[in-house]
Amino acid sequence: MTSSLSRISLVVFLVFSAVALCTPHSALAQSASPSAAGLVDNPPADAQKTASGLAYRIETPGSGTVKPTDTDLVKVATSFWTKTTPQDKPGTFGAPTRPMQMSQIIVPGLREALALMTTGEKMRIWLPEKLAFGGATGKPAGPLMIDVVLLDVSPAPQAPPDVAAPPADAQKTKSGLASRVLKPGTGTEHPKGSSTVTVQYSGWTPDGKMFDSSVTRGQAASFPLGNVIAGWTEGVQLMVVGEKRRFWIPGKLAYDNIEQSSGPKGMLVFDIELLAINGK
Repeated sequence: MTSSLSRISLVVFLVFSAVALCTPHSALAQSASPSAAGLVDNPPADAQKTASGLAYRIETPGSGTVKPTDTDLVKVATSFWTKTTPQDKPGTFGAPTRPMQMSQIIVPGLREALALMTTGEKMRIWLPEKLAFGGATGKPAGPLMIDVVLLDVSPAPQAPPDVAAPPADAQKTKSGLASRVLKPGTGTEHPKGSSTVTVQYSGWTPDGKMFDSSVTRGQAASFPLGNVIAGWTEGVQLMVVGEKRRFWIPGKLAYDNIEQSSGPKGMLVFDIELLAINGK
C-alpha cells in the first residue's frame, strides 16, 4: 500500500492465474490412478455433462447444502493433469488454506464445477481447452483433467448497514475522521506513524459498493502507515492488535486531494482489523 491506497491494495490477486506445481492436498492424495494422464481428454461413459462442455463425476458426495455463488469465498484443494503431465506429479491451483472469490477464478470450467458442489464434495472434471486456459500465453495448453475438493464456502464481506454515514455514537477526531470499535483488541500497544502494520480490511463507497478487500483476496496486507491515505495513517494509530474498527473517512483524508489517483472520490468506509505491528 502506498500514498495512493489503490497502487497496491486495489491490485486483484487472481489466485488461479498463477500455476504452482506442488504436493497435492491430503484430500486428493489417492486421486491419481496409473492411467490418469491418458484420460485427460477421454471422460468416462458415466461422467455427467453440461451444455458448456464440462464433464464431471462425483467421487465423494458433500455433506452440506450450500453451493457457492460468484460473490462467495471458497477454499479448495486441487490436482490437475494436462495430456503431458507426469502421472505422479499433478499440478495444483493456489493453496487450499487461502480463500478466493469465485468470480476471480479464471478457469471457467473449474468455476462452473464449483458452483455445482457442496462443502466436502470431491469431483473429477474434464475440461476442453475453451473451459480451461483457452490457449492463454504461458498457461497449460489443451484440455485439463482436475480433481477438486470443496473445503469451505463463506460469504464475502457485506456492506455495513451504516455505510451511508457515521452513526451518532461514532467517535470523531478533529480532522473529521469517524470510527466505531467492532471488536476490542487484546493488545496494549498502538502503532506509530512510522510503524509497519499487517491488517485485514474491506472498503466500500457510501452506496454500498465494495471497491477493495484483502479478505476477498485471501491475503492480509502489510504496509508502512506513513505511506497510506491520511485517514488510514490517523485511524490505525487509534487501534491495538486484535481490534477491528469501522472508519468513515472523509474524502479530504482519502483520495480527493491525491492527483492521478484511481481511488474513489468522496467519503469511504473501511472495516479494518489490526493483526500485527512491525511483525509482532
